[in-house]
Amino acid sequence: MSAPNKQVQNGTYEFDYMRVPENKTRWETIRNGFYNPAEGTYCGHPPKKWAITAMFYSCFFSVLALLFAISMKGLLATLSYEKPKWTLDSSLIGTNPGLGFRPISDNPDEKSLIWYSASNATEVGKWTHLLDTFLADYIDWSLLPNGGRNQQICDYTQPPKPGNVCAVDVSKWGPCSPSEKYGYNNSAPCVFIKLNRIYGWVPEYYNDTKDLPSDMPIELVNHIKTINSSWLNTVWVSCRGEDPHDNEAIGKLKYYPPESHGFPGYYYPYENSQGYLSPLVAIQFLRPTRNRIINVECRAWAKNIGYSTKKTEKKGAVHFELMVDD
Repeated sequence: MSAPNKQVQNGTYEFDYMRVPENKTRWETIRNGFYNPAEGTYCGHPPKKWAITAMFYSCFFSVLALLFAISMKGLLATLSYEKPKWTLDSSLIGTNPGLGFRPISDNPDEKSLIWYSASNATEVGKWTHLLDTFLADYIDWSLLPNGGRNQQICDYTQPPKPGNVCAVDVSKWGPCSPSEKYGYNNSAPCVFIKLNRIYGWVPEYYNDTKDLPSDMPIELVNHIKTINSSWLNTVWVSCRGEDPHDNEAIGKLKYYPPESHGFPGYYYPYENSQGYLSPLVAIQFLRPTRNRIINVECRAWAKNIGYSTKKTEKKGAVHFELMVDD
């Protein structure tokens, strides 16, 4: 046996023995990494140490899971399925509802563009199918969560009864109805406008014919001045071309239901009632200029709906493009 090399460091002796290296095959080295029969270890540790480690982490994660469950239970106890905890000015959504439109293409490259040819049955079918899907609950009340049993036809003198919600009367959509293919086969397409839901929001109406905004379109002003006074509690809707050349190309528009020209006040406030359907306004483009893109802006009119013309931050309005080919 070779003698140990003796070295002195800091007043102590250290012995460096020259050991004969063990001759192991690669398989034995790999096997011993998982289980070493000579030392009785698994992955470098004896079973007792693994048992202690397993007990420690079992207790640790059990306590962690218990604390998480208690925290979640406390959080859920403060929430309600009926109404949001923070509403109106206290919420991130705020009190200025936005507008949406349908149909929306399922192609991400034409998200705000409605483009088709009335002579192409496949293209017409694409857009009517999108509207059929969106309007399914409006057309067939049995698809609603409660089977539509609490739907009620309302008017300005007959608000919904307790427990009921106002139905959207699809029979007043005229040529914008499903049976008419929403006008797409006649090159006179309909676009549906809706006001986004904000819990508890109540409109402040422009219901005084002598106190209407100076920038309100003259066609809408004339409509308001000629309708029944009991219908004035309405969130009015108007659409126009965004630029002068768009206004020239957009052609004549028609609104359905024709008597309201907007969202009737008896649909508000929205309070998450079961079976509630947002009111819709159908805009029919009777004679849009063919083979060119028309930029359209639709706006909602109420005293507590702010309006911004910035294209990057539309407030109280919605933008889309329409193109009808020959």
